[in-house]
Amino acid sequence: MPLIYVVEDDEDINELLEYNLRKEGFSVRPFLSSVKALDSIHKEKPDLVLLDIMLPDIDGLELCKMVKSNPETENIPIIMITAKGTEIDKIVGLELGADDYITKPFSIREVIARIRAILRRVKKESRQNVLRFGTLEIYPEKFEMKVDGNSVELTSKEFKLLITLINADGNVLTREQILSDVWKNELDVYDRTVDVHIKKLRDKLGKHSYRIETVRGVGYRWRSD
Repeated sequence: MPLIYVVEDDEDINELLEYNLRKEGFSVRPFLSSVKALDSIHKEKPDLVLLDIMLPDIDGLELCKMVKSNPETENIPIIMITAKGTEIDKIVGLELGADDYITKPFSIREVIARIRAILRRVKKESRQNVLRFGTLEIYPEKFEMKVDGNSVELTSKEFKLLITLINADGNVLTREQILSDVWKNELDVYDRTVDVHIKKLRDKLGKHSYRIETVRGVGYRWRSD
């Protein structure tokens, strides 16, 4: 069952949310302060966090920023729940990475509906095509690559080169094949162009650079293991 963290210093509201969420089949861990919640997040990642802004130690906006700026926790959905209802508060919360925003007083049914909607979205996104090689993650549909959870910016040609190598299923690709697949009918493109892009791609792969093998006199291939 999904694990929900409730970070709310008003004990009555905290208990109300905990009771109703458990009633709906969620696993719940309540917190009255940010520090304890943050410590627990690093030990056991929740599926979603309900987060108040006005907290006694670290305010909710700062906690949201800390969670969303950490590669290990940035994908944890956060719903801000607060008495503050001004437009600027909502904008700040969303710009810091909050996934949704509910203003007190709120309807329990609305809170549960928002939670279910976000969890459905996250589940759908997790089904998207992701290529994983150890700590290397590649998202073909997003043209995105991550190493150790950190996004690495690639040019369109570098990304196409990477996908071309991976799709070869361990077979060696000649420079001519790579030029044909990646550069297609572009003019003034030479074998040296492939070598230059391979070097740049290896640099960006970091510790995974070894996955692009040079086969002397032939070309390149991708190591998946």
